[in-house]
Amino acid sequence: MVNNCCAFTGHRPHKLPWRFNEADSRCLALKAALAEQITQIVDAGVTDFYSGGADGVDCWAALTVLELREKNPALRLHLILPHKRQADKWSDSAQEQYHSILKQADSIEYVSHEYYDGCMLDRNHRLVESAGVLLAVYNGERRGGTAATVRYARKAGRKVIIFDPISFAVIRERRE
Repeated sequence: MVNNCCAFTGHRPHKLPWRFNEADSRCLALKAALAEQITQIVDAGVTDFYSGGADGVDCWAALTVLELREKNPALRLHLILPHKRQADKWSDSAQEQYHSILKQADSIEYVSHEYYDGCMLDRNHRLVESAGVLLAVYNGERRGGTAATVRYARKAGRKVIIFDPISFAVIRERRE
Protein backbone atom coordinates (compact mmCIF):
# COMPACT_ATOMS: atom_id res chain seq x y z
CA MET A 1 0.00 0.00 0.00
CA VAL A 2 1.50 3.33 -1.04
CA ASN A 3 -0.01 5.22 1.92
CA ASN A 4 2.64 3.99 4.36
CA CYS A 5 5.43 4.67 1.84
CA CYS A 6 7.58 7.74 1.25
CA ALA A 7 9.88 8.44 -1.69
CA PHE A 8 12.78 10.87 -1.71
CA THR A 9 13.96 13.33 -4.32
CA GLY A 10 16.50 16.09 -4.02
CA HIS A 11 19.47 17.85 -5.43
CA ARG A 12 22.84 16.41 -6.20
CA PRO A 13 25.81 17.99 -4.41
CA HIS A 14 26.84 20.30 -7.27
CA LYS A 15 23.51 22.16 -6.92
CA LEU A 16 24.10 22.96 -3.24
CA PRO A 17 26.26 25.87 -2.01
CA TRP A 18 28.84 23.60 -0.33
CA ARG A 19 29.01 21.34 -3.40
CA PHE A 20 30.88 18.13 -2.50
CA ASN A 21 32.17 19.23 0.93
CA GLU A 22 30.08 17.11 3.28
CA ALA A 23 32.10 18.43 6.26
CA ASP A 24 30.71 21.95 5.62
CA SER A 25 28.57 23.06 8.55
CA ARG A 26 25.66 23.83 6.20
CA CYS A 27 25.74 20.28 4.82
CA LEU A 28 25.86 18.82 8.33
CA ALA A 29 22.93 21.03 9.35
CA LEU A 30 20.97 19.91 6.28
CA LYS A 31 21.57 16.24 7.06
CA ALA A 32 20.40 16.76 10.67
CA ALA A 33 17.28 18.62 9.54
CA LEU A 34 16.60 15.96 6.90
CA ALA A 35 16.84 13.28 9.60
CA GLU A 36 14.33 15.24 11.67
CA GLN A 37 11.90 15.37 8.72
CA ILE A 38 12.24 11.62 8.10
CA THR A 39 11.71 10.92 11.82
CA GLN A 40 8.47 12.93 11.70
CA ILE A 41 7.35 10.88 8.69
CA VAL A 42 8.13 7.66 10.57
CA ASP A 43 6.20 8.98 13.59
CA ALA A 44 3.22 9.53 11.26
CA GLY A 45 3.21 5.79 10.44
CA VAL A 46 5.35 5.49 7.32
CA THR A 47 7.47 2.34 7.31
CA ASP A 48 8.70 1.97 3.72
CA PHE A 49 11.05 4.42 2.05
CA TYR A 50 12.11 4.63 -1.60
CA SER A 51 15.35 6.19 -2.79
CA GLY A 52 16.69 6.61 -6.30
CA GLY A 53 20.26 6.31 -5.02
CA ALA A 54 21.57 9.48 -6.67
CA ASP A 55 24.59 11.19 -5.12
CA GLY A 56 23.62 13.76 -2.51
CA VAL A 57 20.13 13.92 -1.03
CA ASP A 58 19.03 10.44 -2.19
CA CYS A 59 21.98 8.79 -0.45
CA TRP A 60 21.77 10.99 2.66
CA ALA A 61 18.08 10.15 3.06
CA ALA A 62 18.78 6.44 2.53
CA LEU A 63 21.51 6.51 5.18
CA THR A 64 19.10 8.20 7.59
CA VAL A 65 16.52 5.44 7.07
CA LEU A 66 19.20 2.80 7.65
CA GLU A 67 20.24 4.54 10.87
CA LEU A 68 16.62 4.79 12.07
CA ARG A 69 16.08 1.11 11.16
CA GLU A 70 18.64 0.13 13.81
CA LYS A 71 16.15 1.30 16.48
CA ASN A 72 12.98 0.49 14.50
CA PRO A 73 13.33 -2.80 12.57
CA ALA A 74 9.90 -2.28 10.95
CA LEU A 75 11.44 0.31 8.63
CA ARG A 76 12.34 -0.75 5.09
CA LEU A 77 14.60 0.87 2.52
CA HIS A 78 13.83 0.18 -1.13
CA LEU A 79 16.08 1.38 -3.93
CA ILE A 80 14.79 2.10 -7.42
CA LEU A 81 17.90 2.73 -9.49
CA PRO A 82 18.09 3.99 -13.09
CA HIS A 83 20.78 1.55 -14.24
CA LYS A 84 23.47 -0.73 -12.84
CA ARG A 85 26.38 1.65 -13.42
CA GLN A 86 24.86 4.78 -11.86
CA ALA A 87 27.79 5.44 -9.51
CA ASP A 88 30.67 4.52 -11.84
CA LYS A 89 31.86 8.12 -12.36
CA TRP A 90 31.40 9.31 -8.78
CA SER A 91 34.24 9.97 -6.35
CA ASP A 92 35.68 6.99 -4.50
CA SER A 93 34.04 8.05 -1.23
CA ALA A 94 30.63 8.55 -2.87
CA GLN A 95 30.91 5.13 -4.54
CA GLU A 96 31.84 3.53 -1.22
CA GLN A 97 28.80 5.13 0.46
CA TYR A 98 26.53 4.07 -2.42
CA HIS A 99 27.67 0.43 -2.36
CA SER A 100 27.25 0.33 1.42
CA ILE A 101 23.63 1.48 0.99
CA LEU A 102 23.03 -1.18 -1.68
CA LYS A 103 24.29 -3.90 0.67
CA GLN A 104 21.88 -2.80 3.42
CA ALA A 105 18.77 -2.11 1.33
CA ASP A 106 15.71 -4.32 1.72
CA SER A 107 15.14 -4.37 -2.04
CA ILE A 108 16.80 -3.09 -5.20
CA GLU A 109 15.03 -2.57 -8.50
CA TYR A 110 16.80 -1.41 -11.65
CA VAL A 111 14.91 0.47 -14.33
CA SER A 112 17.47 -0.85 -16.82
CA HIS A 113 20.74 -2.77 -16.87
CA GLU A 114 22.30 -0.10 -19.11
CA TYR A 115 21.99 3.67 -19.26
CA TYR A 116 19.52 5.08 -21.79
CA ASP A 117 18.26 8.60 -22.39
CA GLY A 118 15.30 8.94 -20.03
CA CYS A 119 16.22 6.24 -17.50
CA MET A 120 16.54 8.85 -14.72
CA LEU A 121 13.07 10.23 -15.51
CA ASP A 122 11.64 6.70 -15.59
CA ARG A 123 13.30 6.02 -12.21
CA ASN A 124 11.75 9.20 -10.76
CA HIS A 125 8.29 8.21 -12.01
CA ARG A 126 8.61 4.77 -10.40
CA LEU A 127 9.63 6.39 -7.12
CA VAL A 128 6.51 8.58 -7.11
CA GLU A 129 4.26 5.70 -8.15
CA SER A 130 5.59 3.59 -5.25
CA ALA A 131 4.74 6.05 -2.49
CA GLY A 132 1.92 8.13 -1.08
CA VAL A 133 4.32 10.83 0.10
CA LEU A 134 7.22 12.53 -1.66
CA LEU A 135 9.83 14.26 0.51
CA ALA A 136 11.60 16.69 -1.80
CA VAL A 137 14.76 18.54 -0.78
CA TYR A 138 14.11 21.22 -3.33
CA ASN A 139 15.36 24.77 -3.87
CA GLY A 140 12.49 25.83 -6.15
CA GLU A 141 14.32 25.71 -9.49
CA ARG A 142 11.96 25.17 -12.39
CA ARG A 143 14.31 22.89 -14.34
CA GLY A 144 15.98 19.62 -13.43
CA GLY A 145 15.09 16.18 -12.16
CA THR A 146 13.94 17.27 -8.72
CA ALA A 147 11.57 19.87 -10.18
CA ALA A 148 10.17 17.35 -12.66
CA THR A 149 9.67 14.77 -9.91
CA VAL A 150 7.79 17.27 -7.73
CA ARG A 151 5.54 18.19 -10.67
CA TYR A 152 4.88 14.52 -11.41
CA ALA A 153 3.99 13.81 -7.76
CA ARG A 154 1.55 16.72 -7.70
CA LYS A 155 -0.06 15.52 -10.93
CA ALA A 156 -0.31 12.00 -9.49
CA GLY A 157 -2.09 13.35 -6.40
CA ARG A 158 0.66 12.48 -3.94
CA LYS A 159 1.25 14.33 -0.70
CA VAL A 160 4.37 16.45 -1.28
CA ILE A 161 6.64 17.76 1.44
CA ILE A 162 8.99 20.45 0.15
CA PHE A 163 12.08 20.93 2.28
CA ASP A 164 14.25 23.91 1.29
CA PRO A 165 17.96 22.94 1.51
CA ILE A 166 19.08 26.46 2.44
CA SER A 167 16.40 27.94 4.73
CA PHE A 168 15.11 24.54 5.96
CA ALA A 169 11.57 25.87 5.48
CA VAL A 170 9.04 23.05 5.13
CA ILE A 171 5.88 23.21 3.05
CA ARG A 172 3.44 20.31 3.34
CA GLU A 173 1.13 20.11 0.36
CA ARG A 174 -2.07 18.13 0.68
CA ARG A 175 -3.45 15.83 -1.97
CA GLU A 176 -6.21 17.22 -4.13
